[in-house]
Amino acid sequence: QMTLVESGGGLVQAGGSLRLSCAASGRRAFSSFAIAWWRQAPGKEREIVAAISWSGGGTRYADSVKGRFTISRDNAKKAAYLQMYSLKPEDTAVYYCAADYRLNQIPSFTRDDYEYWGQGTQVTVSS
Repeated sequence: QMTLVESGGGLVQAGGSLRLSCAASGRRAFSSFAIAWWRQAPGKEREIVAAISWSGGGTRYADSVKGRFTISRDNAKKAAYLQMYSLKPEDTAVYYCAADYRLNQIPSFTRDDYEYWGQGTQVTVSS
């Protein structure tokens, strides 16, 4: 089992920044999992934001956040992060981190591949 807990959400003005954290605990080896950040806005489907491979050597971003968001991880701390800059009102959503047991450098963008999910943290960007 693995438990994921997100933190760092909040209310920010457009153009501002936030850093989300995802802390992992449990018996599964965090370093064997790709980690992704997903988000879900009211009335919309959950969508991928960014993903990082088990080693951190591979990253992928949704087109909507490229150049503004950076995903990273620290396996020693069993944590992953999403640094968000130049936030826009359309970034408003609940942000979730998720873990996928995958030992290659291309993290998945497929929701069903992600076995463990956190409870989410709210990010609200005001205009």
